[in-house]
Amino acid sequence: MHEAGRLTEAGAAALAAEALRHVAGGQVIGLGTGHAAAAFVHALGARVAAGLDVRGVPTSEATAALARGLGIKLVSPDDVEVVDVAIDGADEVDPRGDLIKGYGGALVREKVVAALARRFIVLVGADKLVPVLGTRGRLPVEVIPFAAIACRRWLEARGYPAELRVAGGAPVVTDNGNRILDCRVGPIADPRALDATIRALPGVVGTGLFVGLAPTVLMWDGARCRMLRPESPN
Repeated sequence: MHEAGRLTEAGAAALAAEALRHVAGGQVIGLGTGHAAAAFVHALGARVAAGLDVRGVPTSEATAALARGLGIKLVSPDDVEVVDVAIDGADEVDPRGDLIKGYGGALVREKVVAALARRFIVLVGADKLVPVLGTRGRLPVEVIPFAAIACRRWLEARGYPAELRVAGGAPVVTDNGNRILDCRVGPIADPRALDATIRALPGVVGTGLFVGLAPTVLMWDGARCRMLRPESPN
């Protein structure tokens, strides 16, 4: 999608308001990471200040700090058996509702919370919609530090050149203490198979491929929120 499809502040606020319609008192809410997810956390914080009683499971330390500052009670996955609804963003969404996530670095915790959720709601701008996963050419993979270079070599040997993500001249460290490799990919013919192949490499903790989670996708088209209905697999 073109730049006009990028999510604006107004669009993020509208998506957050729509997502709040799926939240009820007493629930456990998964709190995602990134621009759209932060807009939701702000909106949820306002509802909490007005008396809504919920508990949040944050997917990153940044989200935890934001939620805590807004007065949202927090719990960890250790404290709950299920999450009633998880709200997050995505970096790519295909017609089936499968995703690539992890540009913000929280992919493993995001996947844990999404897997715990009874309902998974994804908030995106139109620019995140792609015909095939991998269209944007980047797939994040979280690896343990000891295996970062070995995993990069193994990925390259399998046709997926990867670069260690750095910021300020130093490797990015995830909230789990790991590293991130950004793989160069083209359109991915079989996301589930690629996810399994990469996760089988020693030292890989997880990939940014979120396959088969059947999220509810709320998309801002520049004028209004739309709920997308995933296509059935062939």
